[in-house]
Amino acid sequence: MNRPTLTRILLSILLLASHTGQAAPRIAILSFELNDITSLPNTPEEQRRTASMRPLLEQALGKTGDYEIIRIPAADQAAANSGFGYLFRFDELAAKLGERHGADWVLVGQHSKPSFLFSYLLTNLIDVKSQALAASYAIELKGNHEKVTQRGIKSLADKIQASINKPRL
Repeated sequence: MNRPTLTRILLSILLLASHTGQAAPRIAILSFELNDITSLPNTPEEQRRTASMRPLLEQALGKTGDYEIIRIPAADQAAANSGFGYLFRFDELAAKLGERHGADWVLVGQHSKPSFLFSYLLTNLIDVKSQALAASYAIELKGNHEKVTQRGIKSLADKIQASINKPRL
């Protein structure tokens, strides 16, 4: 075998090895819980809006980076969630749920609505490997229009991407 052929083969092997070593981060996004404390709580419209947040976040993260979205069945999430906000408060339990499904990261969120004029996307990014909170986000949504929700989710996705791309110790 001549030298240029051997060099091309070695370069090809090195290129393949470098791509296979860099797998896309695997993110599990749990369904957002609605914490509506207004005088007319949990309307069907607000429940639909909250239910739309996980799929919107999956789409937004798909546009911002190379991630593999892990789908955790609703029944598995419900079984792990002993009550409202349980997985949101206990990072290690959310991490174990993500670990059972092969995720590197778990996003646990609440849609907190203290007023008819504004609400918040409260989201925790859990590092499955360390079973600890990696970042916490609070995005204010002024209004309840679809565009407001989409902008808030886009902002959240950008913050999540920045957190995941930070070097891990």
